[in-house]
Amino acid sequence: MADPFEVRMRFTSQLQHLNASVNSSQKAAHYALKNRDMDEDLHSCILEQLERNSMNNRANIMYFIEHLCDMAQRENHLNFVRMMQKDILMVVDAVAPSDGSGAANVKVVRRVLQGLQQKSILQPNTVTEIEECLKERDTVSEHPALSPVDVNAQGEHPPNHAASAKTNGVTRPDKRQIEQRIEEDRERHKRLRESIWAIGAEGDEEFERLWDEVSDIGEDDYIAAEEDAMERRQAIEVE
Repeated sequence: MADPFEVRMRFTSQLQHLNASVNSSQKAAHYALKNRDMDEDLHSCILEQLERNSMNNRANIMYFIEHLCDMAQRENHLNFVRMMQKDILMVVDAVAPSDGSGAANVKVVRRVLQGLQQKSILQPNTVTEIEECLKERDTVSEHPALSPVDVNAQGEHPPNHAASAKTNGVTRPDKRQIEQRIEEDRERHKRLRESIWAIGAEGDEEFERLWDEVSDIGEDDYIAAEEDAMERRQAIEVE
């Protein structure tokens, strides 16, 4: 039997190192189900990491939660599903807090909630109630990571900036977190474009819907997506 402390530490490490790839989420989900006899402890690890990590990592954990619930449902180990159903409000509050610090994660939360509803893990009325709360938290039109940062009189960033930098009491991400979020959003957009390409012309409306749901990134990414969509339509017409 695996050592409970070691299992907890390994699972915590996996959560802390989640990224935009599906593989990282699936690997962590497989590990959790492999150690399903410790499901309550592992569930508590998820909640702890949602409280302790950066907003970028919380977004990755939110995507992981969908993978875990889907996999647990298919393997008929419903304890993970039941615990997540019970604590879903706590999860949402951690990923997209009401103080506005997680405004960039609102679309992530919506995307995952819709996925959980489609898989019958969450009831439609639950998702509707949470959506009402999210409307008040979706208060910024641009990616908060791209907002201006404080500089001193010499135009330099202050030491150890942004882990502690705040605007109106809201902590802003530092440069490394900004770059990480942009890269992870770009990776998700890339996977989305690849999946939509395979769908064909009938997937155009679905492409637009999914594109609206993922996190906002730079203008160049929108241009690239439009070019991909145009190339896809042209390829279909030639065929």
